[in-house]
Amino acid sequence: MKLSRSGFFSLILILSVIVFTGNAFALTMAVPDGQQIFPFYNPIASPIKSADPSQAMPIGVGSVAVEGDTVSIQVGLGQFSEPVDIYFGIYSPLIDPDNIYILTPEDTLQPVSAEFTPWISATSGNINESVFGDLSTSALPAVTYELYLAVTPVGRLDAFYLWSTEFTITPSLPANNVMPITVNGSLCSPNSYLNKPCVSVTICTPGTSTCQTINDILLDTGSFGLRIFKQALNVSLPQATVNSGLLAECVQFADGSSLWGPVQAAGIILGNEPAVETLIQTIDSTFGAAPVACEDADQSPVDAGFNGILGVGFFAQDCGHACELLTGNGMYYSCSGANCIGTTVALSSQVHNPVTLLPNDNNGVIVKLPGVPPDGAPSVNGELILGIGTQSNNIPSAVPTYAPDLFSGDFFTIFNGIRYDGFIDTGANGLFFPSPSSGLLPNCFFPNSAWFCPSSIVNLTATTQGASGSPSGVVPFRIGNLYSLISSSNRVFDNIGGEQPNKFYWGLPFFLGRDVFLGFEGSQSSLGIGPYWAY
Repeated sequence: MKLSRSGFFSLILILSVIVFTGNAFALTMAVPDGQQIFPFYNPIASPIKSADPSQAMPIGVGSVAVEGDTVSIQVGLGQFSEPVDIYFGIYSPLIDPDNIYILTPEDTLQPVSAEFTPWISATSGNINESVFGDLSTSALPAVTYELYLAVTPVGRLDAFYLWSTEFTITPSLPANNVMPITVNGSLCSPNSYLNKPCVSVTICTPGTSTCQTINDILLDTGSFGLRIFKQALNVSLPQATVNSGLLAECVQFADGSSLWGPVQAAGIILGNEPAVETLIQTIDSTFGAAPVACEDADQSPVDAGFNGILGVGFFAQDCGHACELLTGNGMYYSCSGANCIGTTVALSSQVHNPVTLLPNDNNGVIVKLPGVPPDGAPSVNGELILGIGTQSNNIPSAVPTYAPDLFSGDFFTIFNGIRYDGFIDTGANGLFFPSPSSGLLPNCFFPNSAWFCPSSIVNLTATTQGASGSPSGVVPFRIGNLYSLISSSNRVFDNIGGEQPNKFYWGLPFFLGRDVFLGFEGSQSSLGIGPYWAY
């Protein structure tokens, strides 16, 4: 809905005004002697001058008027019969529905309510004005901007000409290799736990167009492959077999949780990439008889807190060569009826990290998340960019790379003078490490006694190190009081953490405010050959 233009001319917020280099107009426009509001006109690239105010279109907006990518707001007026005052403003209800902004003589913006000052005072005209220069549409919020220009007799507001136009910046479509991330945002289920990064994934019956898109998929850089609860699936997926039995899997995580269920074939669409066909785990605690390690496996999305997990860690398969060789690998099972026994599994029959199967953007991922204030934020939006150095949007900057241990995927963190094994993991929702002292980082009261609750924010540093001992880099971080932080409506924090003996786990808080590169094993980019972290 456009701002009302009756009575007092509704002047508004400007983003920029650019010099219009049109020809000087020979005829003269009369000074307004009444209140004339001219019809709203569609955006034009450059102003049109006229001695007849009803024919003038004094505001141009640059190439955005014809769906270009530059906003160049231009103002052009001819001569006036007497000096006039000129007001210019902009209004965007989706940015600030409560305020109209005007341009001051200093080319700054202020609400009309603060002070009603002409932009140009006592001018005789021939206006070809600009401020700020060209603006890329990509640098501006994707909304509609209404522009207003008013001319009055000097020092008077009872008579005026008022012209208006608008331009709209449409949201750009994400590149095909971009998957939106919301941390406790729209892609997550309601009332999700703190610091939960969510993506959506499209699952298809292999070889068909029968697909569904599933939200509330936990993005996990510490595991490998796609796992989705049976309750969230409504497409049919063929069962994988091994040694005349049905292939199933028991996966255990560092927090003590586990997932059990059959291995099935699926078509997977990540972002707008081509579909890839591979094996996933369908999480189903009722499938066969779960082994001891998965007897207490999560039974539903409600139990787990998500519909599934997208594991985009270093490795292409979730077990690798160990499961090719060892029957008792603890992960893969061959099931006949309720009887499930350990089995070897070829690499090709293991659950795969689906990013490694993409035709081009398959050598790693980049996690891009914004920072948050010390007291947190309700949610944040970011991106999982597929590939490193494969497209214009994933060219790496000059950042050091940290190679992990090729077997465990761990690297080193030196904290409080002690070197710990550990990893970087979006799937962990805090920073978990040994407290330097109970006085500095006391634990919270029950039922959150696993978390830290210092009396005020504690600023700390640690040094991360590649598994070979180099490179090394200092990482500052902070820990706040969990109870104080969660007393607000905020759900995303960079300063929550808890006790973890003998390990250092850099969870989701590490990613906030950083671009973190993860290179896959054996894949190459300008950062080197994976596996590696880079940040």
